[in-house]
Amino acid sequence: MSSTPVAAETQEERILVLDFGSQTAQLIARRVRDQNVFCQLVRHDLSAERIKALNPKGLILSGGPASVYAPGAPQPDPAIFDLGIPILGICYGMQATCRVLGCNVVPGESREFGHTHTHKVTDDPLYDSVPTDSVVWMSHGDQVQNLTDHFVPLASSDTCANAAVRHHTKTIYGLQFHPEVTHSAFGGVLLGNFVRKICGCRGTWKISSFIDQQVATIRERVGNKRVICGLSGGVDSSVVAALLFKAIGKQLSCIFVDNGLLRKGEREQVREQFSEHFQTDLHVVDAREQFLGELANVSDPQQKRKIIGRVFIDIFKQEAKSIPDAHFLAQGTLYPDVIESGANPDGPAHTIKSHHNVGGLPAELGFELIEPLRDLFKDEVRRMGLELELPEDLIWRHPFPGPGLAVRCLGAVSESRLDTLREADAILIEELHKAGVYRDVQQAFAVLLPIQSVGVMGDARTYEDALAIRAVDTDNFMTADWSRLPYDLLQRISTRIINSVRGVNRVVYDISSKPPATIEWE
Repeated sequence: MSSTPVAAETQEERILVLDFGSQTAQLIARRVRDQNVFCQLVRHDLSAERIKALNPKGLILSGGPASVYAPGAPQPDPAIFDLGIPILGICYGMQATCRVLGCNVVPGESREFGHTHTHKVTDDPLYDSVPTDSVVWMSHGDQVQNLTDHFVPLASSDTCANAAVRHHTKTIYGLQFHPEVTHSAFGGVLLGNFVRKICGCRGTWKISSFIDQQVATIRERVGNKRVICGLSGGVDSSVVAALLFKAIGKQLSCIFVDNGLLRKGEREQVREQFSEHFQTDLHVVDAREQFLGELANVSDPQQKRKIIGRVFIDIFKQEAKSIPDAHFLAQGTLYPDVIESGANPDGPAHTIKSHHNVGGLPAELGFELIEPLRDLFKDEVRRMGLELELPEDLIWRHPFPGPGLAVRCLGAVSESRLDTLREADAILIEELHKAGVYRDVQQAFAVLLPIQSVGVMGDARTYEDALAIRAVDTDNFMTADWSRLPYDLLQRISTRIINSVRGVNRVVYDISSKPPATIEWE
């Protein structure tokens, strides 16, 4: 995976992250943006010539799953280390950097995974405001040798003498640990020091400037042609529609496909919001029978996603034919969508799951793809939506997967099971609002499990469905922790669901974090 770099002149100052396949690579970009500096992931092998043309203030080399000495392991262009641009290598990125600059990388005697205590051994601007002893997150099996011939050690751990280093003569740093994850207590400080003190960034990037740039880019690219936006009812597609409306007004047509996998009342809500707020050309397609027919008796989650993607394309293609002069298709693809899909087939990232909206519709549709949110994280999209004056209840709505309730209805999908799930999910969300904690939780939903259990209602024995509640806290959706909801709230949710939703006699609460689990169950 790597996002295509935007033109050099569109950002005053930027940091580039060379992506070597780490599943937390985007967190690096997210932490840099916390400094109000635009940061973008690019291919790990982007040429020094291309990097120089983009004129970044600094480069960060991400971690990755490979060993730098393995055949075919991803490598940077060695010429980047002679550009005079400040460089920070993280984990694999540090090893790749040190190897190019004359060090050896070998399997370590002790592998380090998880929380590790480090000790600062040399003062340096990178370590300003970082205490002498701090906890970091390690995840490596290889180590760098003969380091002191080329680098100055800045910090060490019990099993890694070179946990942080600086080159003798070049503005090049390496961290063997991951400062981008929250487990590294002062990781944000380290990245902030690199961006501000080492790279000299002033921190002038704002969402409002990103909106202005995207509006100008969209207008120039679209001209007088028409753009179709596929609405889902979620935050991402809604913000895309709002951005397009600001850019091209009545040249925008929106298509909303009711696939029968929506949340309770979602179709009516979308129709109301987008016919009144934007007054756009809105096409609502009732395709419930087609989707549910194709999904009948299908249990495999990847197969569900593929079916939904295929049927959506067929329906969308048919409806798009009724819109004259349609030339572009806009999608709400975000950074996390791209990385989790392993969207670059030649890149080093591992695929976690497929997203049916990533990569665009097939070429035979004849559309050019517009993905104005592709470089943004979820919280940045929300801020953009507020800037575009979308309703707050829409902006703060919890994320909803592209395949809808199909991937929250584990096992075979049927209309009756979906109705059960809708009712339970609506109760959960209503209770979170009533308790005043909906905004405190970044994502919450119900999952209908493919198992039944024994229960007792009145004097009768029951054998009915079990349902899971999932609620997570996160600031980036790349990592997440389970929400510590109050016990009395969980009790109210469970009692209401069991008493009100026919067919459910047991409610459980998911207390797994991401990683190792994902947020969605499928």
